[in-house]
Amino acid sequence: MSRLRVEEVILVEGKYDAVKLADLVDGLILTTDGFSIFHNKAARQLILELGKKRGILVLTDSDAAGFRIRNYINQFARGVVVKNAYIPAIAGKERRKAAPSREGLLGVEGVPAEAILTALRTVGAHERAARTGRAITYADLYEWGLSGTEGSAEARRAWLQSLGLPPRLSKKALCEVLNSLYTYEELVRLLPSS
Repeated sequence: MSRLRVEEVILVEGKYDAVKLADLVDGLILTTDGFSIFHNKAARQLILELGKKRGILVLTDSDAAGFRIRNYINQFARGVVVKNAYIPAIAGKERRKAAPSREGLLGVEGVPAEAILTALRTVGAHERAARTGRAITYADLYEWGLSGTEGSAEARRAWLQSLGLPPRLSKKALCEVLNSLYTYEELVRLLPSS
């Protein structure tokens, strides 16, 4: 099965949801880490910055907690195109859990793949065009003095701040975010030494 190429930034609650989605979707998937999004200003800032460029697609569980997180995202992301994809409320428990959730419903990680794909298509997830040019890599970050070199942490934080991105992104997250926002050529023009 080929993966659905999604333009929007997809927001899910946790890492197991992201793992499930990564098998089905070729796109940028971010987690809210549950209710942590309520207190994580840097995560909200990143979501807004990416959302302005690509739009946001919210895919949370169908329980009360999922709807609370979804509503919060819709409130803080006003002015950004936000699409809300809904999975069906299916009774059961995920295989990795010893007991069902409080409401006894499967989360994103537990619903069938076809239910997720249907939810994404129903909400009108934009099919993303294939990438042109090469991807930004860890080696590029090193070459640009943004990772693995003396003073790179400070340079990276200042540069990310100048781009309006949170200064504390992991190397992996940084590559994913940069690749989702820029082509290699665009990014080279934005480098501090350019």
